[in-house]
Amino acid sequence: MIAQFDGFEINPIHEGDAWKICDFVISNENRLKRYFPKTLEQNLNPTLSQLYVEEHIRAFKNKDSFVFTVKHSETRKFAALILIKELDWNIKQGELAYAVDYNFKGQGLVSKAIAKLSAYAFENLHLNTLQIITHQDNLPSVKVAINNGFKWKKTLKNEFRPIGEETLDMELYELFKS
Repeated sequence: MIAQFDGFEINPIHEGDAWKICDFVISNENRLKRYFPKTLEQNLNPTLSQLYVEEHIRAFKNKDSFVFTVKHSETRKFAALILIKELDWNIKQGELAYAVDYNFKGQGLVSKAIAKLSAYAFENLHLNTLQIITHQDNLPSVKVAINNGFKWKKTLKNEFRPIGEETLDMELYELFKS
């Protein structure tokens, strides 16, 4: 376990997560399709989710990317998926990405989890800079960044193209190791 807070726990992805991730993705398909199309595509059935989990366990061991689950400690209800990705070990930088189950949205859960994982990334992974890239209209994500001390740095022009949409400008927020 990486951290615990308010009856929830953060853990690295593990083999037993495939079914829960599949359920999470299917239940939150409308919430994930715009900003997490690859994660959605890779978890549309239990077999794909098992492959997703195996791939990300390997990536975790190889320090290529880190996928974490947030679950309710008592019920084991899957609440959120959080990634540390786009790692650049030369400058010790990584990007945080997150998705929360619709049952837990608006409760501050992701803000608290990002606080715990930011500390973990600085202390255990020895990263110096964490980034959050979000669309200006994704106000909950902007709020997560601001609540955790991330500072707006710049607008990234034509940074992301959701499936079937025009390319979007995205906002870059950064947090530096103190």
